[in-house]
Amino acid sequence: MEPLDPPMVPFAVAGIIGWAVAGLVLLIFFRGWLEDNGHTDWLWTCLAGFLLGFVGLAVMLRHDRNRRRRRARSG
Repeated sequence: MEPLDPPMVPFAVAGIIGWAVAGLVLLIFFRGWLEDNGHTDWLWTCLAGFLLGFVGLAVMLRHDRNRRRRRARSG
């Protein structure tokens, strides 16, 4: 049985969207609570996850390109 080898770009895009949504929800609905309780670093965490997601997207684009080449060679 062959191991799973799904396309990875959708996972990277989903992660980017997830961090963006989390950051926007925190910014819009919970900003006051975050400031009052000293948790504004959560916003920075969301921003870091969003931006690092683009690095992951670049890696996954390369992975998927190599995946297509492997599959074309093997059959």
